[in-house]
Order: sequence, then C-alpha cells, then structure tokens
Amino acid sequence: MNKDWLAIGLIWALVAVGAVLVILNFSQGDAIRSFGVLAAGSIGLVALVHLFSSHSKGIVRRLIYVSGGSYAILALAGLYILLTP
Repeated sequence: MNKDWLAIGLIWALVAVGAVLVILNFSQGDAIRSFGVLAAGSIGLVALVHLFSSHSKGIVRRLIYVSGGSYAILALAGLYILLTP
C-alpha cells in the first residue's frame, strides 16, 4: 500500500497546485467552475495510474481516497474564494 499512498499523495499535490493556479488566474465564477475539471481530472488520473500499474487490487480504495481528498482540497479552495472579497 506504500506505492498506493505515494500515487495518492502526488495526485492530491497536483490538485492543490492546480487549485492555487486557478485561484490566481481566474475570476471567482470561472474558478469555481474549474474546480469541477480538477476533480474529474484527479479521478481520471488515478484510473490512468491503475491502468499502467502491475497490480489490480485496491482500485476502489484508491478512487475513494483520491476523490475524497480532492473534494476536501477543492472545498477548502472554494471556501477561500467565497470568503475573500
């Protein structure tokens, strides 16, 4: 499971970096809409990692962790956008 956590952590880091870039470069409405793209991309990326991995066990667990963590990161970023003037 250590390799799984490495992949999950890297995807979470990519989502966090993407959220920061979206916040810095887009308006408030466009940023909120872009978060959906980031969430879908994170789930697609974990599916792509699973496609190239050598083992097939644990895909549901990885999908749940990545989607839950991405949702939490994007929820915090959304709160930041909505609470800042």
